[in-house]
Amino acid sequence: MNENAPYSIGPDWSLDDFRRSEDNLAFARAINPKGFHQIAYHTWGENQAICPVMCVHGLTRHGGDFDPLARVLSKTRRVICPDLVGRGASDWLPDPTDYHLPQYNCDLTTVMAATGCSDQLDWVGTSLGGLCGIVMAGLPNSPIRRLVINDVAPEVPRPALRRVSDYLSHMPRFSDYHRAEMHLREVYSDFGPMTDADWQHMAHTSFYLGDDQRYAPHFDPDIGVNFRKHWLLFNFKLWTYWQRITCPIFIIRGTASDFLTDSLLGRMLSEQPGTTVVNVDGVGHTPTLNNSGQIDPIVSWLNAA
Repeated sequence: MNENAPYSIGPDWSLDDFRRSEDNLAFARAINPKGFHQIAYHTWGENQAICPVMCVHGLTRHGGDFDPLARVLSKTRRVICPDLVGRGASDWLPDPTDYHLPQYNCDLTTVMAATGCSDQLDWVGTSLGGLCGIVMAGLPNSPIRRLVINDVAPEVPRPALRRVSDYLSHMPRFSDYHRAEMHLREVYSDFGPMTDADWQHMAHTSFYLGDDQRYAPHFDPDIGVNFRKHWLLFNFKLWTYWQRITCPIFIIRGTASDFLTDSLLGRMLSEQPGTTVVNVDGVGHTPTLNNSGQIDPIVSWLNAA
């Protein structure tokens, strides 16, 4: 596997093309209530002597979002960037009601076993990936040594839930690739920092060409079917996991975020007073971890162990 390769897909690829690109992907077989499915993951670096890092993306994103961070971390350690089920090169679930936190963490445990990092690893989680990490780190005998959370709290504010739910309920397909990129810029306008080149790269890795010759985002649109129901179900239970975490915690936060508000951050710090926080001015949900100002503090904190 080429550890220096970017998330290597193109907008003219079908989903099947993407899943066959074995030069840049590996797969683990996981289980869901209706059968088995494949989880794709991207591995960077070869150093087996230092604790590996698992990087888990947000709700409608994919493992390629961590290319800039993984490129730096992989100089000294192994980095695993999975595509959650229903996203990227991973299979889609036959029943959309199975898209929820317990399924994601079961799948991630399978990836940990497949990559030989079940005993100990560091965790970087953006948004949904951060929630997965909070639950995983708050369980007894957790393998997580250090936990990095990118712009999320154990509770998601209702305005943020509504915003994401509205986005998921209107998933257009595009006949024109330029319009697809413009849609991406609008939907993720709070991301930062983003240059034109960053947006172009994100678009290049975020769409596939469907059988109808229209561009569609690289995730199952049925993820939105039970999004609101499950987040309302889990929303207030995750504080229990947060309170039980014993490993060191690092939070990176966009100061304009509607996911990680001042009040939620205050509660997180009151319940985990040793937590390290880095604020990114002028950025909403989420910091994109694609420049040195965001990457270097994470790498330094992880390597300090």
